[in-house]
Amino acid sequence: MTFMENRSEVNEFILIGLTDAPELQVPLFIIFTLIYLITLVGNLGIIALISSESCLHTPMYFFLSNLSLVDFGYSSAVTPKLIAVFLTGNKAISYNGCATQLFFFGTFAVTESFLLASMAYDRHAAVCKPLHYTTTMTSTVCAFLASGAYICGFLTSSIVIGNMFSLSFCKSNVVHHFFCDIPPLLVLSCSDIHITESEFFILGSLNAFFPFLVIFTSYLLIFITILKIHSAEGRQKAFSTCASHLTAVSIFYGTIIFMYFQPSSSHSMDTDKMVSMFYTIVIPMLNPLVYTLRNKDVKNAFRKAVRGRHLQLDHNFLREKIQSVSSHSGT
Repeated sequence: MTFMENRSEVNEFILIGLTDAPELQVPLFIIFTLIYLITLVGNLGIIALISSESCLHTPMYFFLSNLSLVDFGYSSAVTPKLIAVFLTGNKAISYNGCATQLFFFGTFAVTESFLLASMAYDRHAAVCKPLHYTTTMTSTVCAFLASGAYICGFLTSSIVIGNMFSLSFCKSNVVHHFFCDIPPLLVLSCSDIHITESEFFILGSLNAFFPFLVIFTSYLLIFITILKIHSAEGRQKAFSTCASHLTAVSIFYGTIIFMYFQPSSSHSMDTDKMVSMFYTIVIPMLNPLVYTLRNKDVKNAFRKAVRGRHLQLDHNFLREKIQSVSSHSGT
């Protein structure tokens, strides 16, 4: 059974993109290709670094590696199609392709929300209950929290796709966006969307505000604990463990709330495109920078990995020289 088996008369959508100006197509293609490459290298690099360095095998970095995987995922759901539009000028996306893009984007976006909440809970355990940290954040607990985040993302996105693509799209097939997202698709429906909008709002609220409540409560308790620390050095050390995560949370939730939690009549498509570009393309690129530039453990592990690579190369070069000299002396 395919998504086409409903009352829709549309078999493909046309993504209006970011701009129709011909002179901007090549520059934008270059810019977004570079951004996507930085995103891939940054996020996959963090995953590889955390996997290879035993000093980073802690709950905090376990969640960070999953966050990097999710950032890679939802950037890859959107950016390659945008780059292809700039390169080829073909703005068409099939009906099923649109549904698939929305599904993966929604899955990874919701998963990120719950992962950020799990990371906040981890920081709360580290700062507020340091003596019980190892017994609180066990590998089983971490696996349960991460698995729960992915399951929530999958289930939420499945419900959204089921509701969205049971609607009829017979007004137009032109999507005033650069990817298939909920607000611009609802505008195109000729079905009664009031119930669907309400369902999406409730579902979005549960998946945004519940994790946000966990994050807010965790940081409230963290700040109360930090204020009780007498030494300035101790307060600085406690706060530094949370600074990167707090930065990522602020950027992510600020854009999500602005984008989705306003009435559809209040949506400006041009504004939505700019905000969406920020959280779908820019944030996945920024997160690795936020966590590496402000994190001593990651920077030290990176330097260690680079030094180890250089030593390995030097060792291989020296061994080859010795073998070369030996072979020549043998002759």
